Amino acid sequence: MSSNVHLLSPVKVGAYELPNRIVMAPLTRNRASAGKVPQSLNATYYAQRSSAGLIISEATQISPQGVGYPATPGIHSQEQVEGWKLVTDAVHERGGKIFLQLWHVGRISHPSLQPDGALPVAPSAIAPAGEASTYEGQKPFVTPRALEITEIPGIVEDYRRAAQNALDAGFDGVEIHGANGYLLDQFLQDGANQRTDEYGGSVENRSRFLLEVTEAVTGVWGGDRVGVRLSPSGTFNDMQDSDPQTLFDYVIGALNRFGLAYLHLVEPRVPGMSLEEPNRPDLPSSHFRSIFNGTIISAGGHDRDSGNALLAEGSADLIAYGRLYIANPDLPERFAANASLNTPDRSTFYGGTEQGYIDYPTLELQSA
Repeated sequence: MSSNVHLLSPVKVGAYELPNRIVMAPLTRNRASAGKVPQSLNATYYAQRSSAGLIISEATQISPQGVGYPATPGIHSQEQVEGWKLVTDAVHERGGKIFLQLWHVGRISHPSLQPDGALPVAPSAIAPAGEASTYEGQKPFVTPRALEITEIPGIVEDYRRAAQNALDAGFDGVEIHGANGYLLDQFLQDGANQRTDEYGGSVENRSRFLLEVTEAVTGVWGGDRVGVRLSPSGTFNDMQDSDPQTLFDYVIGALNRFGLAYLHLVEPRVPGMSLEEPNRPDLPSSHFRSIFNGTIISAGGHDRDSGNALLAEGSADLIAYGRLYIANPDLPERFAANASLNTPDRSTFYGGTEQGYIDYPTLELQSA
């Protein structure tokens, strides 16, 4: 790729021409209403960041069963659809583009978050190490219930319905969350999936659920308005696989048939990835460039210089920013001016109200 490609150069992603290659990464902020409905506060937050080439929303559960954290939004009720319309209208009024991230946490939940106090579901009845976030604080993960094979089509349908709801809510596309140890990733990796039916065992079988979900979602949106997020080096949420390179080489090759808008990859440098696990191979975006035929978004603790360097070497086409976007709603403008950046306040990342959410100053405000 030419060194003339940089964060501020335009790019075509699926159906859209974007003004820059700066992506707002999906960021759980735990600020939905009691009914898991987006509200005006959320609309303000996303609208402030609408100069991004693309915004990817916070992870959004596709069903009541998919929830794993307090105060996270859903996309499975009409009230939630109406709440998300506040967000999409606000972003579009400022000329931005926004995709919704579709999410089912699987075993990374707790009975206190589940309908009727049910057990969380997973490919296999294997409890992850660690603790669940609940309204009563941190609690040890429980052993989940293994999904019956007859239940899997119903969850695929939940993804399809959620994709339709996202379309009705005015989003520009959707991203399937297949990363970070949540349900789709649990099916992919054999540390969590020990099934003996057609959804377990071989790489092809373990990939089946993700591919069925992708087929259902692209059936609603078309491939050019759908992205998929994966974390091939990821060990977050107690994920392990006996041969992750073979697995993700296959999965990413198989995704080519959908003509996706993009593939969103979490780099090994992210905490909880393979740099902290000596027995897990590093699988950066550069490894998959020759396997995936389309656009690649890289996420991985990038700053301005590392993002530009990755674009210049051709390993990715866009760069996703998380913590920097929390604190800098006008991140593209700051990068363009090579301006100083606000420092994010970690104590306000999760939950709360306006503080640490919509009150970070822009360059314009700072110079006024």
